[in-house]
Amino acid sequence: MLLEGGLDLPKVVSLFSGAGGLDLGYRDAGFSLAFAVDNSPFAIKTHHRNFPATKSVAADLVKLRPSGVLRHLASVLSPGESIGVIGGPPCQGFSRANTRSVASDPRNRLPLLYLEIVEKLQKQYDVQFVLFENVQGIRDTKHADSFKEILSKFGKIGLHARVDVCSALDFGVAQTRNRVIVSGFSSPEAAAAFVPSKVRTRKKLTVRSVIGGLPAPAYFSRGLLPTEIPHHPNHWTMRPVSARFADPDGASAQGGRSFRRLAWDKPSPTIAFGHREIHVHPEGRRRLSIYEALLLQGFPPDFVLEGTLSAQVEQVSNAVPPPMARALAEATQKALDFAAIGESGDVLIA
Repeated sequence: MLLEGGLDLPKVVSLFSGAGGLDLGYRDAGFSLAFAVDNSPFAIKTHHRNFPATKSVAADLVKLRPSGVLRHLASVLSPGESIGVIGGPPCQGFSRANTRSVASDPRNRLPLLYLEIVEKLQKQYDVQFVLFENVQGIRDTKHADSFKEILSKFGKIGLHARVDVCSALDFGVAQTRNRVIVSGFSSPEAAAAFVPSKVRTRKKLTVRSVIGGLPAPAYFSRGLLPTEIPHHPNHWTMRPVSARFADPDGASAQGGRSFRRLAWDKPSPTIAFGHREIHVHPEGRRRLSIYEALLLQGFPPDFVLEGTLSAQVEQVSNAVPPPMARALAEATQKALDFAAIGESGDVLIA
């Protein structure tokens, strides 16, 4: 796809890509996804399946370092090409759900590693924009110094930063998921013009509207193959063994993070699970299937996660809802268009 004036959109480099929710939004908005990296082999297997044209590798970015990313990019990008960098540095260190989170958590340094990689890429490519997603806790008082350092780093590498708080509900996703979006553009005009478009109404964004018509899922059993799971390869869940599943009222919306029951006619709470904390289905007899969680995240029905059940839980939990990602991508494109028009000398109309 082209920008105004006939310029190609920057190619996208995805760091901490996970299953590719953010990548999917950018691809569907017309960006070419050149490269993706994540430390989970299962997430990269998912990436290979759903983004076959993209070079994706399983590697720990802490060990790979910026120089390692450049080595991989040499085979897919030409020196001087225009690129954008997107990603989701792991957020557990900033998460409010992590009651033991501390400012010194080493994971809190990962956004800075992300920007160090961007700085290295700037020496080889024309980095026009950078965007990453994180939890709201990144802006909490106890993490103020870390967040200030992150924003300062944007300025040091010549990017004009902005911070937006986005709700998945605003982008047509039936989920009360609020996230911080930190973006930076090489053009100040583009940074000022970055405004994601929201949906007009939230009224029909309910659990029922998304998963109400699905058949029952398969239950996990050792050796169960994806091809043996009816309806969709991810339509499986843990067998309900707790006595609380015998009584539909045994789980409630106030059941705590580990036993929270969804309500049919409300949006889902944030899809963010631990290994055994998948939300309880509205009927109260079992937990959600992975496929149901995928749909509540806004993934298309033909998207498939690879790996073990626990690996799929992790992937769906960490993903950026694709409809929100697409809105961010479209806002990125419009911002770059706006800057391109300004640079051409034409009159800018806000």
